[in-house]
Amino acid sequence: MTQRLNVAALAPEPYRAFLSVEKYLDGCGIPHATIGFMKLRASQINGCAFCVDMHNRELKKDGESDERIWSVAAWRETTFYTPAERAALALTEEATRLADHGKGVSDEVWQEAAEHYDDKQLASLVVAVAMINAWNRLAVTTRAVPGGGV
Repeated sequence: MTQRLNVAALAPEPYRAFLSVEKYLDGCGIPHATIGFMKLRASQINGCAFCVDMHNRELKKDGESDERIWSVAAWRETTFYTPAERAALALTEEATRLADHGKGVSDEVWQEAAEHYDDKQLASLVVAVAMINAWNRLAVTTRAVPGGGV
């Protein structure tokens, strides 16, 4: 597979804006592992090889265990994730799969997330889901090659 084009080089202003949001997420107070698992799970759902590769590597570099990294696709069937991480993953899945069910994010999933995160953190979780979905669309559309740039 060959990458079609490099968005960062051809549209640097919006690319920098995306990076600015990522900087916000790095300091928003939600554990990096939680956001990393959210990004990995959304990327798996969206079939984004570039982002799956990147977030696997980042989680491993940050000291996450192989079991937690490998099992994120089946997080409901494991005991490797905290209740707060599970709530964030459920929110990620429902917000990523909007077209699959046509019902938006359910009250049950939202309430579970609200039991673990305050309103500011919930806003950050929503931003994290929106950003990874946007990144996935850039990478899949341009056929970004794992290990390369978007």
